[in-house]
Amino acid sequence: MSKNNKSNPPTKKRAAILQNKWYLYLTEFFAGMSVMAVELGASRLLAPYFSSSQIVWTIIIGTIMIAMALGNIYGGKSADKNPDPDNLYKRILVAAIWIAAIPFLGKFAVIGVSALLVVTVNTNFLIWAAFITCMVVFVYPLFLLGTVTPSLVKYTVDSLDESGKTVGTLGAFNTIGSIIGTFIPTFVSIPTVGTSVTFLIFAGILLALAVIYFISAHRGAVKTSSAAALFLVCCLVGNKLNFAFWEKDLAYEGESVYNYLQVKDDDYRTALSTNVLFGVQSVYMKSGELTGMYYDYAMAAPLMSGAENCDMLILGMGTGTYATQCMRYFDNVKAEGVEIDDRITDLAREYFALPESVKVTTYDGRAFLNVSSKQYDVIMVDAYQDITIPFQMSSKEFFELVKAHLKPNGVMVVNMNMRSKKSDGINSYLSDTIASCFDNVYTVDVPNSTNRELFASCSDDMISNFTQGAAETENSELYELMSKVNDSLVPYKGGDLILTDDKAPVELLGMSVIDDLIQDELVYYRERFKEEGIQGVIG
Repeated sequence: MSKNNKSNPPTKKRAAILQNKWYLYLTEFFAGMSVMAVELGASRLLAPYFSSSQIVWTIIIGTIMIAMALGNIYGGKSADKNPDPDNLYKRILVAAIWIAAIPFLGKFAVIGVSALLVVTVNTNFLIWAAFITCMVVFVYPLFLLGTVTPSLVKYTVDSLDESGKTVGTLGAFNTIGSIIGTFIPTFVSIPTVGTSVTFLIFAGILLALAVIYFISAHRGAVKTSSAAALFLVCCLVGNKLNFAFWEKDLAYEGESVYNYLQVKDDDYRTALSTNVLFGVQSVYMKSGELTGMYYDYAMAAPLMSGAENCDMLILGMGTGTYATQCMRYFDNVKAEGVEIDDRITDLAREYFALPESVKVTTYDGRAFLNVSSKQYDVIMVDAYQDITIPFQMSSKEFFELVKAHLKPNGVMVVNMNMRSKKSDGINSYLSDTIASCFDNVYTVDVPNSTNRELFASCSDDMISNFTQGAAETENSELYELMSKVNDSLVPYKGGDLILTDDKAPVELLGMSVIDDLIQDELVYYRERFKEEGIQGVIG
């Protein structure tokens, strides 16, 4: 008897709330919802540091699926060994606190992992940094949530006669929760209250599930009180830390459906960054002078078109730097733009002096061309951002569509922003693809940057128009710049590296280039590490 009692201890009294299976179904529902919310939150937490490319998404999805699979295995074995619901709700309690801590500690983890990899990794820095960060920050809480489904199956299946129905109901609740957990962060919580509060909201839901269970079971008071106290601490500090927490005096920091956004403003210029670690995306010079960036070189396009009244379209309008510069330096330019992120357009009006007269359509660039019949003298393609290159705006089919929207003497200018001394794969593919669509293609490298401007037209008068227009330029600053562009223009002869809608591995191609660029930057930090240790890298 003593042996039997020792090997089979008395089962705890089942919590009253579990007498009805609906609470178990609700647990499954909110667990599925929280998994998807954390996955989407993970993408937003990592995007400002590692981009929001398909590669980063693949890493996020892959690591989360690993965590869920391991959780499923462990949850099933644990439920068979000790079918006590207390164990499940303890795991949910821990997962809730871990998720609540992510908004604060997760950002330190990103920087800490990156700092360590600076001195240990020679290739594929972004891949390793994103992967290790995901493993450190997200795998454990999602492993715990992965134990929910097999545990609930154990608690809900009363007989084999209805096992199919019960498991199917659990699966339906999980799926419906996952669907809602997909839409709410993207369209409601992240744009409204931000990524940090989104993590806290879903952590709070999980915490409430566990607390209600333990209250019903009349036990676990210490655990639930401690968890509630930790959650409160996370709520107080979680939203205090900016993505770029080392930055001071930002004019604006916020999130939209598509981007993390920050605006820096001083007496000299205003700048927009959408990714913390990839520099400035847009700049506005308050004095009206040239920016010294690629926008200046791209102003050769209106001259190349030779149009008396230049009708210009910018795909990837951003804050409108290119439009405002062209209208400032040329009297005959009328510009409109397409920008998928309407919050960036709002910032353009508020901080970057984009005139209300400049029409901006909130839409995808290619989708806009598909529904528009208007033709333009100049079309600027400025939709490539670090490694995040939309494949649908890099293919032969896309550039044929652009060509169809150009007037006979029209010019397309493309900003290619990943020029490396070691590797130039993505730009070669883009240039070859464009050359397969246009008769005349020229490139110019922007000094002291990784940008290359590409000009393409089917008009043979492209260069003669530019030479004449540059010579007649009255503004001395612009005249000097256009002379530099004229001296630096290189005719491009196309090759066989063609991107199509069916095959456009732009992110893998871009990864090799950006890896070279990052390695060049890391030389400085490795030297600091040798001299000052890890503090020199972090500081």
